[in-house]
Amino acid sequence: MKTTSLDLFQRELLETGGYATAPERRAAKRARPSGWATLKFTCSISRVFPLCALYEPFGKLTIRKWAEFCLSAVQCPERFGMNVQIEGFQHRRAYDGPVMYLCNHMSTIETILLPPILSAFGPFSYVAKASLAHLPFLEKAAAHTGMIPIGRKSPREDLVNMLKIGTERIGRGDSFLIFPQGTRQEVFSRKVYSSIGAKLAEKAGCPVVPIVVDTRCQLTRRTGLLAKVFKDFGPLDTSKDIRVAAGPVIPTGKAKALHEAAFDWMATKLESWGLPTER
Repeated sequence: MKTTSLDLFQRELLETGGYATAPERRAAKRARPSGWATLKFTCSISRVFPLCALYEPFGKLTIRKWAEFCLSAVQCPERFGMNVQIEGFQHRRAYDGPVMYLCNHMSTIETILLPPILSAFGPFSYVAKASLAHLPFLEKAAAHTGMIPIGRKSPREDLVNMLKIGTERIGRGDSFLIFPQGTRQEVFSRKVYSSIGAKLAEKAGCPVVPIVVDTRCQLTRRTGLLAKVFKDFGPLDTSKDIRVAAGPVIPTGKAKALHEAAFDWMATKLESWGLPTER
C-alpha cells in the first residue's frame, strides 16, 4: 500500500482542485471499530503535537515540516480503509491573494487536516484555543505555525487582539483561518455561528472562502470516564469517510453580507451531504 506524500497531495490539489483516495493508497478492508483501533488512530493523528514540540527547540520546525506532520490526517484514515475526499479548491486556486477561510468545526481532525490543504495555496494564520499553546514545549511551536490563541476569560480583549493581529497578517499576505462556531459542534447552527471572521475580512479588505468538513468518524468524547482525559478524541467510526469542500470565493464586501453568504453556502453543502443544520 502506497502512502500519500505531501508533494503528491498538494500537486493533486493544485492541478485538480481536489483529492480522492486512490485504491492503492487505502487498505483493502476497513478496520473494525474497536477500542484498539481508536487508540491506534488517535496516536497516529495526534502525533503532530509532540513532533512539533520536539522539532521547535532545535530550529527544525518549518511550515512545510508542520504540514508533513499534519498529513497524518490523510494517511492514517487511508491505512484504516477509509476514504478522504476533497473538492472545490479550484475556486481558491483561481484567486491570487490572501483570503479569509471560514470552516465549520466538527472534531479535532480538521485542525490537523487543514494545514496540508491550505498551505498549498500560500501562508496562513489561524485562531485556536489558548490551552493548546500551553501544552509542554508547544507554545513556541504554535506561535511558529501562525496560531493566534484565544481564551474564554476575556472575549472582548481577545476580539480586539485578533482583529489587530489578523489585519496585520492579511496585510502582509497571509490568509486566515477561523472556525466561526468557536467550539466543536455536530450540528451547524446559526445560533453559534460567529460573525468575527466576516468582520475581520471586511476590516482587512479580503474575500472569504467558505469551507465545510465532515469528520464524524471521530467526534468529541462527551460521556464516560475517558471524557475528561481523552475528550478531544472519541471512539473511531471506520464506516464513515472524511470529506472537505471549499466554496466559491466571496468578493470583499460588508461583514453582514459576507457572513450570510458564507453561512448559506456552508449550510447548503452540509445538507447535501445529509448532515444536520439549524438555519
